[in-house]
Amino acid sequence: MNFVDQIISEIDKGIKFSLDNYQKENRQYPAADINDDNLSEFDRNNSANLMRVNHSGEVAAQGLYRGQALTARLEGTREKMDHAALEELDHLSWCNKRLEELNDKPSLLSPIWYGLSFGMGAIAGAAGDKWSLGFVHETEEQVVTHLEGHLDKLSTEDKKTIAILEQMRIDEAQHSQEALESGAEDLPEGIKKLMSVIARVMTKSSYYI
Repeated sequence: MNFVDQIISEIDKGIKFSLDNYQKENRQYPAADINDDNLSEFDRNNSANLMRVNHSGEVAAQGLYRGQALTARLEGTREKMDHAALEELDHLSWCNKRLEELNDKPSLLSPIWYGLSFGMGAIAGAAGDKWSLGFVHETEEQVVTHLEGHLDKLSTEDKKTIAILEQMRIDEAQHSQEALESGAEDLPEGIKKLMSVIARVMTKSSYYI
């Protein structure tokens, strides 16, 4: 495909991942064999709100990886981004399934998160492969911390959501390590702080909207 075709393809993916109830995972749903416990209304609403935040994060992850893959300079780096994006699609599917089970829906702001993340990813990819990988490493490090915080906030009775987030945490930590081993450049502290601020804005808004 030429560059215009690639842009059109990415717009199509952005619409599908941020607006459709995407449920096409390659790996088994981590909560498939767990019975849905009788959660209290408070715990159910809390789990739904947290999963809506996680879903927004996975939409953003798709935008980030797709943007980086579009502008990556080396074919090997582009392949890594495509592979990571494919694995993150499992997470997106799992979040959609769990939200459906909790009788809730994704954030209305998902298309905004996808667009912003795609732009950030494209800029990172254009800056060079080492910086692009550094962006992945830092993003996944922050996501792991974020998931650990959510696991602490969940009811211990919500075994389905816990199983999903624990597998997601394992995958994100692996992505971070793979980026580091592939030559990721450590990002300046200012960029790390900016990424953290953006993540907090997304987290707080997606929890309610």
